[in-house]
Amino acid sequence: MTIVNKLLAGAVVFGLAVPAQAQDIAVRGEQVHTMAGPMIENGVVVIDDGKIVAVGPEASTPIPEGVRVMEAKVVTPGLVDARTVVGLAGYLNQDEDQDQLDESAPVQPQLRAIDAYNPQEVLVEWLRGFGITTIHTGHGPGALVSGQTMVAKTAGLTADDAMIRGDAMVAANLGPWALTDGSKSPGTRAKQIALLRKALLDAQAGEEEEGDTKAAAKPPSLQTQVLREVLAGRRPLLVTAHRSQDIMSALRLKEEFGIDLVLDGASEAYLLTDAIKAAGVDVILHPPMARQYGELENASFTTGAVLRDAAIPFAYQSGYEGYVPKTRVVLWEAAMAAANGLEWNEALSAITIDAARIVGVDDRVGSIEVGKDGDVALFDGDPFEYTSHAVGVVIDGEVVSETPQ
Repeated sequence: MTIVNKLLAGAVVFGLAVPAQAQDIAVRGEQVHTMAGPMIENGVVVIDDGKIVAVGPEASTPIPEGVRVMEAKVVTPGLVDARTVVGLAGYLNQDEDQDQLDESAPVQPQLRAIDAYNPQEVLVEWLRGFGITTIHTGHGPGALVSGQTMVAKTAGLTADDAMIRGDAMVAANLGPWALTDGSKSPGTRAKQIALLRKALLDAQAGEEEEGDTKAAAKPPSLQTQVLREVLAGRRPLLVTAHRSQDIMSALRLKEEFGIDLVLDGASEAYLLTDAIKAAGVDVILHPPMARQYGELENASFTTGAVLRDAAIPFAYQSGYEGYVPKTRVVLWEAAMAAANGLEWNEALSAITIDAARIVGVDDRVGSIEVGKDGDVALFDGDPFEYTSHAVGVVIDGEVVSETPQ
């Protein structure tokens, strides 16, 4: 055994998600939900070198000789969690594993998710076991601008191995979660918006000055560089806002600065469907089963169906919980939505292809299509039934989770 193999073997013993070479795999399912077309009965998905190379009915989709064959009642794309802090927030809920929020300043867009992401966090493995293969994670609620987000696979030894996009969005927060006590700023909603406007205006003005000028101008700060990416439309501003008044404040910012905006949480979005649709904004909706108190006191199980009827693009998320285990599971949240107004396929879409589109990675994940990453989830029954189990999970052509049936 080579030194490298010995190291990898040791890592497996200690439960680390070690990246391995992709296998040649064929997945056979009684139902294959590709999310790129109709469900295929008795379907086959063939994965070669980490990519999907064939998908179709078993009768017309040959399985190459020598490949490993996995079977399940239901096969779906790997699930996509559109908003979480997993990998930054750990399950221990202690200071040493809580990197999703730095409260030293209200506006810190320069904080990068990849610099805090721990792919070996137990919660990453836990989510993977439910068929979740991609997460949009990063800095969470608690500060006016808490930092950046990234999109990662739920496998990989290092953050670089796991990362799909390191520059996904910039996370901002409106309402009580981002207010401070005492005389610190911001202490009111009006001050929140004033600080955000000032940060964006300062970045905008500095760019205009540099355009005229002085070769020896001082280089822009890290904060300014990130906000200029937002102003240029290279990154959306992800605004956590639950109350209708905070949602409207976010929409006014979008109109004033012409930025790309994604609403996060949006518990009272059902009150503002016309305004949200007119603004052309996507919504990463709160978990339906999130506790309905405080900012979420007017949340509803049926908001997904309301957004669907209004033709507003949306996805579901696990969000952030202040208590152990720190996260919800989007599979269960989508199941609740399927019981409260959404069609079954629409609920699955909200945690696969729709989520992938909103976080900007639908060219690689979110559906079972030739050329996309070999990410699939295998279930022993209807994924939205609590009695069903994820019996196999494949990421980039590698079996990362498997339960005997």
